[in-house]
Amino acid sequence: MVANKSIKVILYEDNPDMREGLSAFLASTKGFELAGSFVNCTDSETHVQALQPDIILMDIEMPEVNGIEGIQKIRATNGDVKIIMLTVFEDNQNVFNAICSGANGYLLKKSSPEQIITAIHEVLAGGSPMTPSIASKVLKLLSDSNLSSRQKQDYGLTPREKEILQSLVNGNSYKMISAEQNISIDTVKTHLKKIYQKLHVHSQTEAVAKALNNKII
Repeated sequence: MVANKSIKVILYEDNPDMREGLSAFLASTKGFELAGSFVNCTDSETHVQALQPDIILMDIEMPEVNGIEGIQKIRATNGDVKIIMLTVFEDNQNVFNAICSGANGYLLKKSSPEQIITAIHEVLAGGSPMTPSIASKVLKLLSDSNLSSRQKQDYGLTPREKEILQSLVNGNSYKMISAEQNISIDTVKTHLKKIYQKLHVHSQTEAVAKALNNKII
């Protein structure tokens, strides 16, 4: 993103109080631009194409077209925009569906405005922000024994890319991977971009899920 450029945000939220409150907060926060706020994802792919957001904050339970379906519609045409779930749901199925559909982060609505802003900056830096209780659920889902029974697949990863993916699965940060592999953080990011392309995923959590699900490492 260009330096000093405002971060453009689209919000999908059907609760009027939550939508208006968060919209007002984002619109008044320095460095942010509220590009649009909507009650459902019926026209989400059109919104993204027209408004070109950097970040989407996405509820799950919405009328007509919900957040999970919205992610899938968006990802069909745009793999770059960052999507953070912002919802009351913390059950395994919704968490897993959101991540597998292409969400980059997952926050609960009880998160403070400051935590939401921090999460936005984190996801733009390549991270996968999650409310702590959600992060522990994701780890449990990824370590579920039924993942080990899936058929192994090859995605053409190089030995170095497999090492970096393994380090990612181990929960290491970019900085830790850099030290472990004796390469720069920029080189780590370059490798991860290639890994994401080969695995056909859009986020760190998706890459980890696919690595374990398909026994890539």
